Amino acid sequence: MNNPSSPPPRILVLGTGGTIAGSGAGGTGAAYRPGGLSLDVLVAHLAALGLTAELVPQEIARIGSQDIGYAEWQALHAACSAAMDDPAIDAVIITHGTDTAEETGFLLDLTLPTAKAVILVGAMRPADVVGADGMRNFANAVKVAGDPATAGRGVMLVMGDAVLAVRDARKAATSAIDAFRTFPRGPLARVTPSSLDWFGPTHRFNEPARYAFPAELPRVAILTAGAGMDEKPVEALLGIGARGIVLAGMGQGNAPRVVLEALARAAASGVPVVRASRVDEGLVDRNVEVDDDALGLVAARALGPAKARVLLIVLLANGITNAAEIQAAFDGG
Repeated sequence: MNNPSSPPPRILVLGTGGTIAGSGAGGTGAAYRPGGLSLDVLVAHLAALGLTAELVPQEIARIGSQDIGYAEWQALHAACSAAMDDPAIDAVIITHGTDTAEETGFLLDLTLPTAKAVILVGAMRPADVVGADGMRNFANAVKVAGDPATAGRGVMLVMGDAVLAVRDARKAATSAIDAFRTFPRGPLARVTPSSLDWFGPTHRFNEPARYAFPAELPRVAILTAGAGMDEKPVEALLGIGARGIVLAGMGQGNAPRVVLEALARAAASGVPVVRASRVDEGLVDRNVEVDDDALGLVAARALGPAKARVLLIVLLANGITNAAEIQAAFDGG
């Protein structure tokens, strides 16, 4: 808890748009425009709640998170890196759409040090509808960002009165307020605008960045397995220059035999292949239903296809292409 005699935390707020800044639904409507409200408007609404924090807004974009790409990721990483080096900034909050929050958050988690807290926050309902959740989530994020015990936990996502590690968080519902789940670990904390309860101690105190931020994004594709499919989609991905493939497989990352054989040929040609699962939750282990050793494939372990793709992008961008080294990265944490 903050010392009442100390100055309020100074928090950099990076805006990217998304539903939390959505408008146009008209109170009870469904359609809306992501990023319709400027970050300054959101911050002004939050300031009216009387929270004990100084918010420093910096707008990166005003888009739906389905359109987030390298330019926005690069800008976010640069702003977060500058904040890490700025003694006047205590923490960073990023307002973000929920569709790709896990991907942006995980990319930053892999490429930023843990000296200061970085927190993503979003909403499932636009700002101008009945029951909008954005301001509560935003107020909760400010509560988390202002707590001295927040740093050293990696990048986090605050949604639905929960604090989640982005490595574990995934969007599991299209529209429900409690849309995010975590696996294999549970929430790090529960939070309201007036309370914060951590469930464990800081576990990544003052760690350096695990990897360098990519100078470019290698093309890594996600291939979803389905009954009756053949090897042609694998060949098509190789034909467009895929440098890595993530299989969103059946069950424990499985696929029809002809698909696995095509993926093995891709791996043998120097294109790393990671087996994840299209199933919502569970581990993908090595050599259970698929002989990874024989085929030269990598098991995604606890990472779903979206985050497996992000990690593979980062590894390839850092020159890590050997299957054993890639497997070690997926095994680590």
